Amino acid sequence: MIIPIKLYNTLKRTKQEFIPLKKSHVTIYTCGPTVYWYQHIGNLRSYIFADVLKRTLLFNGYNVKQVINITDVGHLTSDADEGEDKMEKAASKEGKKAKDIAEFYFSKFLEDIHKLNIIEPEIWPKASEHIKEQITMIRELENKGYTYKTNDGIYFATSKLKEYGKLAKLKIKGLKAGKRVDIGDKKNPTDFALWKFSDSPGERQQEWDSPWGIGFPGWHIECSAMSRKYLGDIFDIHTGGEDHISVHHTNEIAQSQGATNKIPARFWMHGSFLTFKGEKVSKSKGGLFTLSELEEKKFLPLSYRYLILTGHYRTQLEFSLENLQNAQNTYERLKNICEELEDDGKENEKYLREFTESINNDLNTPKALQVLWKMLRDKKAFGKWRTVKKMDEIFALNLLIKEHIKIPKEVEKLVQDRQEARKNKNWKLADELRNKIEKKGFQINDTDKGPILKKL
Repeated sequence: MIIPIKLYNTLKRTKQEFIPLKKSHVTIYTCGPTVYWYQHIGNLRSYIFADVLKRTLLFNGYNVKQVINITDVGHLTSDADEGEDKMEKAASKEGKKAKDIAEFYFSKFLEDIHKLNIIEPEIWPKASEHIKEQITMIRELENKGYTYKTNDGIYFATSKLKEYGKLAKLKIKGLKAGKRVDIGDKKNPTDFALWKFSDSPGERQQEWDSPWGIGFPGWHIECSAMSRKYLGDIFDIHTGGEDHISVHHTNEIAQSQGATNKIPARFWMHGSFLTFKGEKVSKSKGGLFTLSELEEKKFLPLSYRYLILTGHYRTQLEFSLENLQNAQNTYERLKNICEELEDDGKENEKYLREFTESINNDLNTPKALQVLWKMLRDKKAFGKWRTVKKMDEIFALNLLIKEHIKIPKEVEKLVQDRQEARKNKNWKLADELRNKIEKKGFQINDTDKGPILKKL
């Protein structure tokens, strides 16, 4: 069953059939977290999208090499070239070393992705451990005439690159001629820092010597340098959030093109925002929960994953606790149905084909979920257990894993009393006991094999 994979390429603004550079092997670079604080659920949506992409490629028989970078230096609070370094600011606020801050929040990020069944990448490179590679690339750009020096750093001259802004379709002329922008010593509003000088050498926790003076790398150069080191001048796919299109990924392309004369990735894929009341989740607008905070509210991490799968990755998805509760209810109902399936030794080719057509069509997870539900509701369908197992290679919702629930002794006693009441046909008492069991946080389902408890 060969069904071509089609992916939306932001660079071309269209869906294209995906054929890797190297047969059977796919290389992916995913923009990773800045590890100065906990990742919120909006951030995590991007990694679920990248995980679905990776799982789809594995599902189709490809070997995948994925790199997710760790930004632990150089990302300023403005996301551009102004403000404090997020890592330095966090270290000062918490009274700790920047390295310790990075290790702690990276470990918390790892906990989150494990809870969400996100496959770890093959390589986790840290920006602070690749300063040599970043300096080397900046020197290349300097030698080719793409850089200039200001009072606060070494900048990339975007006017020197004919195709600058192609990814974001930036209207550079309009930007220059429009409202005045405070650009300091920069020659153009779109120019960006490759290397920033330390204001007072010796005060920063993270600074390095360089051919231009003591300082630290700009935010964008790390991704160009590290993707090149681990994946080569050209690789297959670059992923990130839609907010990366206009600045970060545009500048990545500029650096790599300047150094190698090549656009680094063939496919550029971007996940849309998680929204709250119609706007991107944020501190000011709301909805900015961490996964742990949702768990404290009795939500399962995989319920959040299910919610994300109900929306296409290129469509903004509205978040609310009510929407998440609905997703959790549906997910638990789905899991209950799947856990009761029995293996008949077959796969259902009809539904598996429909599923593959959906997922290979630009990762259409909402349609793929519809196929799953359609099969489960089809009373004539065979091979459900093995087909669900195959589909869950993409969904990663643990649909067939029976949960080991620790049942309190008082609940066990209520279940026993209810069984006795049912045996004596005392239906009124049985209903009363059911209600008591539910108030204890458990749902009881009567089956031919006896009562089965599920956590509410």
